[in-house]
Amino acid sequence: MSRRRPTMEDIARRAGVSKVAVSYALNDRPGVSPGTRAEIKRIAREIGWRPNSAARALTRARADAVGLVSSRPAQLLGAEPFFMGLISGMQDELAAQGKALTLQFVADAGQEMEVHRRWWGEGRVDGVLLTDLRADDPRIALVRELGLPAVAIGHPEAAAGLPAVWSDDAAALGQTLRYLHALGHRSVARVAGLRSLDHTARRDRAHRAVCADLGMAEPAIVHTDYSGEAGARAARSLLIGPGRPTAIVFDNDIMAVAGLSVADELGLRVPGELSLVAWDDSQLTRVVRPGITALNRDIPAYGRHAVRTLLTLVEEGWAEGLEDEPARLLPRGSTAVAPAGAGAPAPAGAAVTPGAAAPASAVAAGSAVVPAPAVAAAPAGSPLAAGAAGSGGVPAPAVAAGPAEAPALADPA
Repeated sequence: MSRRRPTMEDIARRAGVSKVAVSYALNDRPGVSPGTRAEIKRIAREIGWRPNSAARALTRARADAVGLVSSRPAQLLGAEPFFMGLISGMQDELAAQGKALTLQFVADAGQEMEVHRRWWGEGRVDGVLLTDLRADDPRIALVRELGLPAVAIGHPEAAAGLPAVWSDDAAALGQTLRYLHALGHRSVARVAGLRSLDHTARRDRAHRAVCADLGMAEPAIVHTDYSGEAGARAARSLLIGPGRPTAIVFDNDIMAVAGLSVADELGLRVPGELSLVAWDDSQLTRVVRPGITALNRDIPAYGRHAVRTLLTLVEEGWAEGLEDEPARLLPRGSTAVAPAGAGAPAPAGAAVTPGAAAPASAVAAGSAVVPAPAVAAAPAGSPLAAGAAGSGGVPAPAVAAGPAEAPALADPA
């Protein structure tokens, strides 16, 4: 004899409440206390209750979809490995749970909010993911007003009480600057992202604070829209202006590759006269020559963690935020000892010349970062080894694993 399917009446009997209270709790409607709601959901899981699919379709208790709205230009997102990796991770997790991602691109934050209102009012999504947090982000007040479950991908302070999935950008940038400082660099500029974004502001503050702590020059920071064109313009302005930096950190991989091309255009040897670092590793940073030193993190995992947090919030009415692992520095051929006369000498005992691979002693004590071997320069005219006639693509140099954990660095106030 087959086992009888558990019903809402079974849950009500076990919980000592009415069937109406059970319905309210399971459908996340007002009318029951948070404690009663949690107990009812616990009992439902324990006895294996599942909603009737036909009734669920009629009541539209769940859309089985989560939403993501972005005001970044769609053409940029299609070329940016970070965002596509993030979406890939989100989709993998949702597909595994039989749910879908509803994605829309809009022109500005105001349109983002209108889409959230429409989706929630029409029952199109069960919750939303908020990216690119801004100072005093109006979307946070909106989702609270609507009662729309939301998880922020960004620092908890910017999330203002919403569950947040984040990683410590200040720690990652601090690791990078200490590495460059150990190589003798004293002037490290940054080609940054949008000034309005909270994570850009946090990186800006951390960059200035670490440089001051290490006795380095006040950093030049140029803000862009993350595109290759803007990255190239910013790199060119830094390299032809007074007080040319000996190293540049780029806030994404596309801009770092553009910066490598600008260095070639100006006849500057990388890494002999200029070191480059990219925020976020990708195929782009591996196929160019020299390979670009990059901050690496598991971006799809970041997306999966955000979705899991949101689905927990939708099902349970509460979710705890998650601090993901910070990015780890992966040295490649684009970084080396600073050129002679640019700053402090190389570490004692290091038999290196400008442009050579960084010695292991150049890394801060306790770090597991081991720089890659020096890579031969690409043919004149292009940094892309894969573009050489008949080459069929040149494999990227072997890269040692990054540090087990970046050293903690408090984000300056």
